[in-house]
Amino acid sequence: MSCAACSSRVERAARSVEGVTDCSVNLLTGDMSIKGDADPESIIAAVKHAGYSAELYGCEKKGNSESSKGTEVDGIVRSLTVRLAWSVVFTLILMYISMGHMMWNWPLPKFLTSSHTAMGLAQFILAGAVLVIGQHFFISGVRAAIRLSPNMDTLVSLGSGASFAYSTYILFRMSIAESAGNSGAAMELMHDLYFESAAMILALITIGKLLEARAKGRTTDSLRGLMNLAPKTAVIIRDGIEAELPIENVRPGDIFVVRPGGSIPADGVICEGSCAVDESSLTGESVPIDKAPGDTVSAATINVSGFIKCRATQVGEDTTLSQIIRMVSDANATKAPISKAADRVSGIFTPAVMLISAVTLAVWLAVGKEVGFAVERAISVLVISCPCALGLATPVAIMVGSGVGARNGILFKTAASLEAAGKVSIIALDKTGTITTGRPTVTDIVPAAEHSEEELLTVAYALEIGSEHPLGAAIIRCAEERGISKRQVSDFEVLTGCGLRGTLEEAEVCGGKAEYISTVAEIPSDITDAANRLADDGKTPLYFSSGGSLLGICAVSDIIKDDSREAIDEMKRMGLEVVMLTGDNERTASSIGREAGVDRVVAGVLPDGKAKVIEELKTRGAVAMVGDGINDAPSLVTADTGIAIGAGVDIAIDSADVVLMKSRLSDVPAAIRLSRATLRNIYENLFWAFIYNICGIPLAAGVFIASFGWRLNPMFGAAAMSLSSFCVVMNALRLNLCRIRPIGKCTHGIPTESEKNSKE
Repeated sequence: MSCAACSSRVERAARSVEGVTDCSVNLLTGDMSIKGDADPESIIAAVKHAGYSAELYGCEKKGNSESSKGTEVDGIVRSLTVRLAWSVVFTLILMYISMGHMMWNWPLPKFLTSSHTAMGLAQFILAGAVLVIGQHFFISGVRAAIRLSPNMDTLVSLGSGASFAYSTYILFRMSIAESAGNSGAAMELMHDLYFESAAMILALITIGKLLEARAKGRTTDSLRGLMNLAPKTAVIIRDGIEAELPIENVRPGDIFVVRPGGSIPADGVICEGSCAVDESSLTGESVPIDKAPGDTVSAATINVSGFIKCRATQVGEDTTLSQIIRMVSDANATKAPISKAADRVSGIFTPAVMLISAVTLAVWLAVGKEVGFAVERAISVLVISCPCALGLATPVAIMVGSGVGARNGILFKTAASLEAAGKVSIIALDKTGTITTGRPTVTDIVPAAEHSEEELLTVAYALEIGSEHPLGAAIIRCAEERGISKRQVSDFEVLTGCGLRGTLEEAEVCGGKAEYISTVAEIPSDITDAANRLADDGKTPLYFSSGGSLLGICAVSDIIKDDSREAIDEMKRMGLEVVMLTGDNERTASSIGREAGVDRVVAGVLPDGKAKVIEELKTRGAVAMVGDGINDAPSLVTADTGIAIGAGVDIAIDSADVVLMKSRLSDVPAAIRLSRATLRNIYENLFWAFIYNICGIPLAAGVFIASFGWRLNPMFGAAAMSLSSFCVVMNALRLNLCRIRPIGKCTHGIPTESEKNSKE
């Protein structure tokens, strides 16, 4: 495919196949995504009938994978470079003869200067050589025209071919005049030769294609960089012997070894040893993470220090890295809704330009202008128009934007989700695991009079060891961190809905709610007051007693994450309304909401209730829902944009449009800022593509000649066409400089944008 007209043609061909419900063709990547139950062979046949070729993604025939695409792009660049080099050589010689000698009297061999026809014939041969070198334009353009689906190559071949054909006609007239002895007429006809324009058009378009191909290669650098991270071999232990095997031979359950400095070959669990792992390739987090037996590791991360043995759990395309690559690739293969207008224009653009060119020729001839002048205007219209700019405006920005997100641990599943995130005005946040850590923690220890914290924790630890309650797990962690010795409780009993009881060193020990503990021990008023204050702060007080005497209370709470307050403040500075949704009671939810700084708290809502709240919020603007649990899945789907915390469960991630790999709330404003920047870049590209053609085509047609004397040479039109697509791609590449976090927050050592810019 050479331009947007090609991609539109392929899309129409695929949509015509029975069973295809949706189709998206990406001009930039050469991918086509199909939805429906149509037979793939039928789709391929339809595409081939339209004049193009296609094969199933991943087919072994050509190794059609992302890495092979990178190799293909390199091959295209090399081919264009060779074609350009030869085109430039012949064109420069041609320009020397046609303009250097004619305008500045530069010297030429006598056999050329002795005859005007000989000079014209030399130009004919040189221009013909350039046309042969650029024959791809003619082959592609003619084929497209025969199938009644003209493309950019059709315009180029028409423009260059018309210049060459008209000049050849003039050359014959020169030969006739000179043979009749009328050398003056032959000399006059020399000014009507456009051989240099025919050659220069192809040379300049080839320059544009080369620049465009190089720029396109840069847009896929992020994806290719991710693929290059994947290790090619792994050290596997089989039958007690270490062996280095190709990564394709690693199977789930294999034990692999990673030494310091080595790349982890597959997702797995550490069986032996400890280490520090650099996970920046996946999450963007530059600080190595300490790992111990039982911890998980991911493929393509680096073992910074320590020797480890791991059991492979996910290999090949099932690894986290492969899923990230697939997600980014899928986003690039889809289309954003904003591209639909450009697609509609692209579908009729080339035929419309051909019609305008024909009308231009007819009008200038009708008003009495010379044939050469009219042909020059018509050719200028053909070569200045650029459907490529329209076709590339959206996909290049989407590809670069999704690549920037991937480098920062923000994965957009589709182009539509990348666009939609920037239009969000309301953010709905789940509480547990999103704003908070999702893991209850002991926040306060209040011993009763005549008892110590150690005595209170000792009894609490001994009781909670037998409990499976999450609040009990918080007390166990706290006791172990403080080095409290473990005691054995006998006659242990769980009193459902009340608490725990047992015997410790012949004394009855109890723990639980105030209502239960008040039946076995007296609760002093100062402890009751302290418990009420803690409850007002959203904390859960647990009472403990021993031998009928109250030991005190341990307050447990799901504390907010370190970056939650800052992230929510950032969202509010960006003009977003922040709402917290939770199934917790009003008192606890209000306390967490105040601490986090949200605008509104909706408490006591079940999963279906969250979805209903999202529906209500959508009446006031575009809504993004951020969550991490199974109970968040309905609301993630209901929201305009679902954002899943990467550490969440699979169903939440599957339901979301955006996945935050770092599991940090601070990545939510970063994702929205990146989306806004990408959307702005798309608007800039579309504006340039439309305004370029709207202004360029009338200029080329000669509309401004009478008023301002502006007259466009076809060569300048070709140069403008060449640079048009290049400008669109280069503008999209500016997204790589986008700073999606405030100053002070760095990704890969690159400082992020200031508060002032983030507000803009």
